[in-house]
Amino acid sequence: MSESVVVAMDGPSGSGKSSTSRGVAQRLGLRYLDTGAQFRAMTAWMLRHDVDVHDPEAVSAHAEKPVIVSGTDPLAPTITVDGEDVAVEIRSEQVTAAVSPVATVPAVRARLLDLQREIIAGALPSGGIVVEGRDIGSVVWPDAQVKLYLTADAAARAARRTAEQGSGSVSTTEADLLRRDRIDSSRATAPLVAADGAIHLDTTPYDLEQVIDLVVGIVEETVGSKASR
Repeated sequence: MSESVVVAMDGPSGSGKSSTSRGVAQRLGLRYLDTGAQFRAMTAWMLRHDVDVHDPEAVSAHAEKPVIVSGTDPLAPTITVDGEDVAVEIRSEQVTAAVSPVATVPAVRARLLDLQREIIAGALPSGGIVVEGRDIGSVVWPDAQVKLYLTADAAARAARRTAEQGSGSVSTTEADLLRRDRIDSSRATAPLVAADGAIHLDTTPYDLEQVIDLVVGIVEETVGSKASR
């Protein structure tokens, strides 16, 4: 792209944020950041060190300890904790079940917010970055030139997530996604909301390539229109 851009991609689990964000970043030559992986990495560290994830004070007391590093290549994003690759571990059922209570702790969100802003700022000189999460456009980077809020109906989200995992029950996955929606939407710190000015995109009727095409078009139109002012 001709100028630096931050694309904020928010939405609930299973809405297609990850695949879309990576595809858009690859297509436009941008970096890519999965903030959800950072929260999962923090959770994995807590579980490894026997921290009670349901005790906010205990989680808060340890929030500064993990060394979390996110690789931002959309073709091969990486995530390490204390120098160890945890890309597989953070997708385990144990981490998935524990990430929501960890993510609600203000100290965790503050620690990772600083890290996320540092990564975004570092990507701007090279063209920009696509950042996916739940509060990117509202909290992490409110000045993002492009803000999107991806959704899909619960059944479609569950089917996608189950297919990604390669096993499990669609109905069980749907129940878990709705549970996480309730937690993410009702937490006091940085709840899941559509940011002011965000474009709402329901991905239910589209396949991945169609969604990527739609988002690339939105980014190019938005950045192009601002550059011509």
